[in-house]
Amino acid sequence: MFIVTAKCILIEGKTEEFKVIVETLIKETREENGCISYNLYQDINNQNILTFFEEWESKNSLDRHMNTKHFKDIAPKLRELQKEDSIVNIYNKI
Repeated sequence: MFIVTAKCILIEGKTEEFKVIVETLIKETREENGCISYNLYQDINNQNILTFFEEWESKNSLDRHMNTKHFKDIAPKLRELQKEDSIVNIYNKI
């Protein structure tokens, strides 16, 4: 199993727009083969920090996800709302 965290630090005032855009990505990703869970959380101390926590059956499942049409269409729109690139970590369950 692979776990992914992707921390997004948003431009002030862009949080609600980000949440609206990301709804489709979350819905479609959860339906992908190999997706165990795919959730977005908001920092309780800073509403402009949103973090994805993802669980994937395999590295191949994760790779397929990053090549889906919905990911390729939506990810650039989400990046435009961020102060900087997401901080992404990928973990392999031991």
